[in-house]
Amino acid sequence: MNLFTSRLKKISILLAAVCLTACAQVKDIAYFQNRVDDHPEKIDMHAGIVIQPKDMISIVVSSRNPELVPMFNLPVISYQAGSEIVTSGQQRLLGYVVDNDGCIDFPVLGRLEVGGMTRWQLSEMIKDRLMKEGLLNDAVVTVEFMNFKVSVLGEVNHPGTFTVEGDKITVLQAISLAGDLTIFGKRGNVTVMRELDGKRTFYDIDLCSVDLFKSPAYYLQQNDVIYVEPSAVKARQSTVDDKGLRTTSILVSSGSLLVSVATLLVSILAK
Repeated sequence: MNLFTSRLKKISILLAAVCLTACAQVKDIAYFQNRVDDHPEKIDMHAGIVIQPKDMISIVVSSRNPELVPMFNLPVISYQAGSEIVTSGQQRLLGYVVDNDGCIDFPVLGRLEVGGMTRWQLSEMIKDRLMKEGLLNDAVVTVEFMNFKVSVLGEVNHPGTFTVEGDKITVLQAISLAGDLTIFGKRGNVTVMRELDGKRTFYDIDLCSVDLFKSPAYYLQQNDVIYVEPSAVKARQSTVDDKGLRTTSILVSSGSLLVSVATLLVSILAK
């Protein structure tokens, strides 16, 4: 009985070691690990992205005097056999491209400096100009971004570039659009690359920590790129050999581990 108990104890220790290894891996997967439950935290209000050079925006002016509205609006277009034809239909509204100086040419009002404004601020500015210059007293101005896109690369299920509706998206929402991280993605090392004012900045985000909500890259901006780094296991698995075929090192490693455990168990039981 003592011999059996001794062997059982050794097996238990071995299994515990294997379980601890597995737990260490799971620890790197769960999101928001250091959260405090039932403890509301203040959410920083995000005013929305600001207009930048190269942005394309739509501006629609409406009024109770429909005969005055056309002079302030660009025409809509439809596509036929690869060509653009001006039409009265409602298929696509032409937009304004912001130049390198952050300006657009607006009908009647002329050149407007719009860089650095939110769409709400631009809407109010145009509305005030139309009223002060006696052009429209009841104007309703709607401004929308037409090319707000973000890209998600690396260890996600559906990498790609995604068009954002509205003017607000978080890094978590962008990752959700990409189908979440794969099991091989490093949750603790997600990088956001941002180009703004002629500078390129990289931000590191840890999805396992609630500190991600404090990151300046939590709310994304136009053309941000999210990159999810692969784990060491995935990197080894993706190694290319001399014949150009992907190796199966992860399978070999797993098989070796299982063989070693089985051999050790047999050795223990045989004593």
